[in-house]
Amino acid sequence: MFAHRHLLGIEALGRADIETILDLAEDYVALSRQRDKKRAVLKGLTQINIFFENSTRTQASFELAGKRLGADVMNMSLASSSIKKGETLIDTAVTLNAMHPDLLVVRHQHSGAVALLAKKVNCSVINAGDGRHEHPTQALLDALTIRRHKGRLHRLTVAICGDINHSRVARSNITLLNRMENRVRVIAPPTLLPTGVGRMGVEVFHDMRKGLEGVDVVMMLRLQQERMQGAFIPSNREYFHRFGLDEEKLSHARPDAIVMHPGPMNRGVEIDPNVADDPKRSVIQEQVEMGVAVRMAVMDLLARNIPNMAA
Repeated sequence: MFAHRHLLGIEALGRADIETILDLAEDYVALSRQRDKKRAVLKGLTQINIFFENSTRTQASFELAGKRLGADVMNMSLASSSIKKGETLIDTAVTLNAMHPDLLVVRHQHSGAVALLAKKVNCSVINAGDGRHEHPTQALLDALTIRRHKGRLHRLTVAICGDINHSRVARSNITLLNRMENRVRVIAPPTLLPTGVGRMGVEVFHDMRKGLEGVDVVMMLRLQQERMQGAFIPSNREYFHRFGLDEEKLSHARPDAIVMHPGPMNRGVEIDPNVADDPKRSVIQEQVEMGVAVRMAVMDLLARNIPNMAA
């Protein structure tokens, strides 16, 4: 039973909700590996992807997920949006409502904007990333990837490393991993940690080698320099020396630890190319595949709660 109308964040999901999404996503992993990758569960429904921030891979993943489920998919680009002409978010919501979409996938640069929009439209809304707040489908696809490699999603030690302060991915992952009873560490310089990070239920490290000691999963984050105003790090070279993941630092993790990154990667800044491309440790490309399956599962489950679909 999945009773939610929207997916605005991990915070609203219980453990059973998370397991329901991941179990269904497993079916869609199998479907996506077949020659015929389509299923008609969203036939007749309209999915609009509206991205106020550029994100080629996330938008493409949602588009592919919707098309594989038979939806009519439309992408609205920021460049051609009326927002550029001064239209407010509420005006946009009213305009979108008039098109009678069933599923709205929204990315916005401001935290809370997607939740506000969800209050003004009649359809289901999926948060594809809002400001520094949440990116729930990224956390779910990360969870699916971890579960497939570790055989479980509880009692693991997971290190999230890098730019925690600007990362909605980190916030969603911390919430999800804590909910599933894992031990979560964050590793970063003090300048890249949010105020009150200790209250998020994590252990805080400023030394990569100590933080990675014995972990099952190493989750690297992109250095979001476009969100930084001022100097948060001395230089990219110094950052890589202290916090970039290379083979020597990774040797402190468990021998079977997996390496993750939500992409896009800054090679040689957050992660050494040899580690990023190591087929024995890196699951970065698999994360992309799991993204499509998880988004198919989320849209399938939300569509079941659309009144004319529930009958």
